[in-house]
Amino acid sequence: MPGQEKIRVLIVDDIAETRETVRRLLQFDTTIEVLGGAQSGMEAIAQCEQLKPDVVLMDINMPDMNGIEATEAIRKKTPYTQIIILSVQDDPGYYRKAMLAGARDFISKPPMIDELTAAIHRAGAMAQEEKNKAVQVYATSGRTGPLPYSSIPMVLGKIIVIYSPKGGTGCTTIATNLASALQAENSNVALVDASLLYGDVPVFLNEQPKNSIIDLSVRADDLDPETVAASLIQPKTVSYKILAPPPSPDLVDRVNGDQLVKLLTLMRQSFQYIIIDTSSYLSDVVQSALSTSDIIILITTPDIASIKNCSQFLNLADMSGIERDRIVFVLNRFDRNMHIDPAKVGNRLNQVVNLTIPMDEAYVIRSINKGVPIFIENRTHPVSMSIQKLASMVKEKIIKQDDNAYTQAGLK
Repeated sequence: MPGQEKIRVLIVDDIAETRETVRRLLQFDTTIEVLGGAQSGMEAIAQCEQLKPDVVLMDINMPDMNGIEATEAIRKKTPYTQIIILSVQDDPGYYRKAMLAGARDFISKPPMIDELTAAIHRAGAMAQEEKNKAVQVYATSGRTGPLPYSSIPMVLGKIIVIYSPKGGTGCTTIATNLASALQAENSNVALVDASLLYGDVPVFLNEQPKNSIIDLSVRADDLDPETVAASLIQPKTVSYKILAPPPSPDLVDRVNGDQLVKLLTLMRQSFQYIIIDTSSYLSDVVQSALSTSDIIILITTPDIASIKNCSQFLNLADMSGIERDRIVFVLNRFDRNMHIDPAKVGNRLNQVVNLTIPMDEAYVIRSINKGVPIFIENRTHPVSMSIQKLASMVKEKIIKQDDNAYTQAGLK
């Protein structure tokens, strides 16, 4: 189209012949402009800061810094730049690491020209969309002066995982109510039931879904954000959308962690908040959700077994590189008569209990049986008021994370 802005591409590969081959493949597409090439991860990072490409075609195996490490560094410095990984390593593990590092796509070498150009056009459109979003955020932020074009922070949806290492602690109740509280503030919210074997989100909302995560997972490689968003279910009792678990146990194995990461990557582009309800078992899917999350809401109840399991999870989180400041620690079903001191629990686990949710088992069960979250039915109920506090904590933590991103990008 006349006047269409070209997609600016940087090619990164340690083999000069490969860089030239890719450049020749792209020269016939007049909407793509190849800015140049880099032969190492460090050189790629420097050129991204200087040239500000929309898309980087990144090799994984390089001598000084591998492509996944370079991807993570580039995304921190120029977050709107979209990375497409090109690799001979046809391994799902590489795909997951690439997506977690911030890559937009993953293509096996040697790439087919149609596949490569289609991926570049998708990534280029995403880069432009993120630039536009960032300009809008900057314009309404109260800051003055021109937007620093070289470092535009990404404006993508946040992933909030509800997790407890012990079953029966109320994760689904908290997930369905927190989604209601966030949705009530004119946010666009989705709730994913990642408890694949015994997920109850549809039951809690009195919904009998016709489709589930299975319908998307089997096509995860071919989907776009609009298709994923349109495939989610709109329950009658709430305003947010849900992604239901598999309809039967024999289908659970058809969903894996890599597929979930792909779906969440797409959902980030359509929803402001993506809440994930999980099982206590650290399956591949649950671990992927935790690794991808911006915030983890860790749930315990005032009993020794639950507190012990949370202690073990926190130790595991430390070993796995999950930062403690991503965790909001919640003591659910709190009853002062049980003589459990939240402060002592926090001291024992070296993790402050950020919030207590009061015990009211009869009211909670009644709301579940009605299929209407307590927050919707009665916002003045003590449980609802605690959920509202939790929503505020989540937003405050997200604002802090975003402010840190602005600071790193030089916008504050």
